[in-house]
Amino acid sequence: MFKNFIRDDSGLELSEYAIAAALISLAVLAAFTTLGTNVRGVINNLAGNIK
Repeated sequence: MFKNFIRDDSGLELSEYAIAAALISLAVLAAFTTLGTNVRGVINNLAGNIK
């Protein structure tokens, strides 16, 4: 029974997908954070020019 448990790698696929999803989520979060910072800068620049 223990040998079968060691040889069984079906659970590995799920953990790999979870790690991949976490990495993609981190990349998306970083991209949106950078985008938000850039948009804030543009809006502040436009607001400064309007005054």
